[in-house]
Amino acid sequence: MIYKLETLLNHPNRIVAALALALLILVGVVAGGLYVALLGPMLALAFAVALVAALVMLTSVEWGLYFLLFLIGTIPFAAMPFKLVLRPTFLDLVLITVFFVWFVEIATARKQEIQFSKLGFLVLAFVTLAIFSFVAGLGHSSLTPTVLRRFTEMLLSIGLFFVVVDVLRDESSLRNLTRALILAGFFAASIGVIFYFIPKEWTVQILNKLARFQYPGGYGALRYINDDPHNPMRAIGTAVDPNVLGGMMVLSAGLLAPQLGSSRPVFPRWFNYTALATEFLCVFLTYSRGSMLGMLVALTVLAAVKYRRLIWVGLVVVVALWFLPWTQAYMQHLMAGFEGQDRATQMRFGEYRDAIRLIRQYPWIGVGFIDTPEIGSYIGVSSVYLLMAEEMGLVGLSVFLLVIAGFFGTVVRGWRRLHHNPEREAILLGAAGAIAGGMVGGIFDHYLFNLVYPHMAMLFWILIGLGVAAARLSEEPS
Repeated sequence: MIYKLETLLNHPNRIVAALALALLILVGVVAGGLYVALLGPMLALAFAVALVAALVMLTSVEWGLYFLLFLIGTIPFAAMPFKLVLRPTFLDLVLITVFFVWFVEIATARKQEIQFSKLGFLVLAFVTLAIFSFVAGLGHSSLTPTVLRRFTEMLLSIGLFFVVVDVLRDESSLRNLTRALILAGFFAASIGVIFYFIPKEWTVQILNKLARFQYPGGYGALRYINDDPHNPMRAIGTAVDPNVLGGMMVLSAGLLAPQLGSSRPVFPRWFNYTALATEFLCVFLTYSRGSMLGMLVALTVLAAVKYRRLIWVGLVVVVALWFLPWTQAYMQHLMAGFEGQDRATQMRFGEYRDAIRLIRQYPWIGVGFIDTPEIGSYIGVSSVYLLMAEEMGLVGLSVFLLVIAGFFGTVVRGWRRLHHNPEREAILLGAAGAIAGGMVGGIFDHYLFNLVYPHMAMLFWILIGLGVAAARLSEEPS
């Protein structure tokens, strides 16, 4: 049929050729109209973009990582509008594609050898312990498809460490992934700030449009301090939870901050200042005290190690928070948290006590990721360390801390061996600053190891992989 159509389009009689072309255009227009009419404009556009993205991602693992980061920064919770046994998120589909292409490249010998890191052995041990605790927890809890999907997402998120370490083999790939990470954070911050300042009705309308992709909609999706609409609203963007959005800002700002002092930034300096200012504003609007503390710690560490210019950035932020009239509500909220006076902090203290009690009962391998063996106890606490100890025991927590210690050790060794290369140095120290800030923020929240927020785990382990890859490349001459 294609041959006949080609013959008609190239017919020596111009009238026949013109009619064939007009018929082809008419069929295309009708088919496109039916496609849009049946699915609706938003779904039709989404599927068209998804098809193009899928074709591009199949060309290389790096493109898959770029699309993954784009989704993390824009619509991390968007899911398929229809159910296929399960209802996979767009992140799930891209994540599976990344691993599929990576395995295909390995199987077809497109890679001469797999790049591996010594830290990978500790990461493998951590993954093994997670699987062991998960299976052991099935003895007192029921497995559901949703829980299995979320746990698999977590394992694949950790597995991104190995993908990143293997894929980042040269200066160009390191630079491009860093740019993608910075853009993801900037997108998330921009959406958070825009959603905060536009009229609430507009924000709700946008979220209602996204409800077709399983996003929470309505005014109930908006968040306020202590869940009281009379208190200031908290920025959520498309991250659903203000603390999760704040945590993403910590990781992104830690990576971005060294770019301000580097003589060879990956983006123009004006963009770096704009992006960091937007992320500071966004984390302020989330009213997430743990995230603000994590961000300031990340900047302090980076300023102490190398980039003195960040001292002035930190001072400007502190002075603005302390003296500006419109920041006083935030400062009151911050001080109430330090003094343990507000309801949220008191609830956290209660969670900590319950978590410590549960850990004492099941100290070694934890209770798994689904449920506890006893009625009256529960899994869930606003601290990544206590949550990890609940689910994987003190053994799992210890291995995780060894992974983090190994990461910082790798960064320090790479930094000492680094030949003069300001661009690579900023990336290496930026990854370390991001993880340092995330670890501080993790004291007060659980998003880095929560099955409900897989995109945060993806971001975390991609950053660890980025730092390890940058440290490995530091052994090579510039």
